[in-house]
Amino acid sequence: MTPAPRFAYVTLVTNADYALGATALANSLRRTGTEAAIVILHTGGVGAASLAPLESLGCRLIEVEHLPLSDAFNERHARGSLHAAAPFTKGRKPAFHSPLDNFCKLRLWQLVEYERCVFIDADAIVLKNIDKLFDYPEFSAAPNVYESLADFRRMNSGVFVARPSEETFRRMLELLDQPGIFWRRTDQTFLETFFPDWHGLPVYYNMLQYVWFTMPALWDWKSISILHYQYEKPWEKDHPKATRLQPLIDLWHSFHTGGPVPEIASLANPDEAG
Repeated sequence: MTPAPRFAYVTLVTNADYALGATALANSLRRTGTEAAIVILHTGGVGAASLAPLESLGCRLIEVEHLPLSDAFNERHARGSLHAAAPFTKGRKPAFHSPLDNFCKLRLWQLVEYERCVFIDADAIVLKNIDKLFDYPEFSAAPNVYESLADFRRMNSGVFVARPSEETFRRMLELLDQPGIFWRRTDQTFLETFFPDWHGLPVYYNMLQYVWFTMPALWDWKSISILHYQYEKPWEKDHPKATRLQPLIDLWHSFHTGGPVPEIASLANPDEAG
């Protein structure tokens, strides 16, 4: 009998759209030859048909409930309320995105059967083997870089390394929902607060797609391990930045279909594509 893996890559699927994203992510992870588990946390509203491709890829599917949060907390962090209080001005969040769903990421800390987990957002793909991340400490994450060098001081929660623990999860729930509290960028702001001394991963472990056209000098295909499609998603039909990001969108579709993937080194550089 093959021993159960000690490590797991984990993502979160809260609707059919993110199931599409997770399928591309799982395909990309399989291509790296990793022996770690691939765990899909999914909420109850995701249909069996949307999850079937993930099951066929050998992913472990775990249904999770939303966190036990107060009505007042949920009202403050609902899509309309959050976007009114802290609007997104740099890009467009798609209509299927619900900020409250983001807090389900914290369920990762309940996966105590694993020694270490690497969380990756479902709107990302992995371009090379990243198993070395399991050697990094809790809590490790890359900076939220997509516009300027000033972004390096902020964390992006689309990729992070964590050690599951029921005690940590309990302490998270205690801090998360307090009277009047507002987490401007939901789980991201919360995790930055909960782990104030977070360990910085190289930006190439969570390369945000806008860097392609905002900071092309930072884009280096041979160094990028994880490509993260923040804001607009590559599977959207009415993608407002599709023309500027077309090479990255085409790459995502190659992974999603499970067909041939172009040699990364042969892809155009941002200055050439633009």
